[in-house]
Amino acid sequence: MGRRIVIVNDKMQHGYRYALTASPGRNFDPEFRPDLTPKQMLELGVFCGKYLIDCRDEFPASWFARAKLSPSSRDCSLNYFGVDASQSLAEWRRKGWIHPDDPRGWFQWYCRYYVGRRVPEEDARQIRRWKAMKRHVAQIKLYCEPGDRMCRRRQRQALLHWAYDSRNL
Repeated sequence: MGRRIVIVNDKMQHGYRYALTASPGRNFDPEFRPDLTPKQMLELGVFCGKYLIDCRDEFPASWFARAKLSPSSRDCSLNYFGVDASQSLAEWRRKGWIHPDDPRGWFQWYCRYYVGRRVPEEDARQIRRWKAMKRHVAQIKLYCEPGDRMCRRRQRQALLHWAYDSRNL
């Protein structure tokens, strides 16, 4: 694959550039095996419908064709489990979880990783964070009957935000 440069100009970044060095959806780190693609996540309903609203030009149009998005304010009824499972961006910043290249957080990193951007040190950090979410899978399996989607809905929604398919745990 030839290197393609993406130039980002949205509400949170102006003139940010990155190179696509991997084929979309391929050549993932062997430690990183998400259950869901960004497109699937957006179609299921994540982040109360308020994610990537002003960044559509950066990502494939197909990701947004059936996405559950809210044009105005957050609408957590759009989330697959119908509950709010997010911390604020301010809280993420306070905890030091935001990298300057991805000011919207983990999902922005994942979208860019998925389309082919590679930033080895940041990729490793985000993959460690993603792997740490498995503890929530274990808790759902321990405390919920298989297939009971009403059990621990907030935790299940949070897992969807991290590309774990929690619908059938």
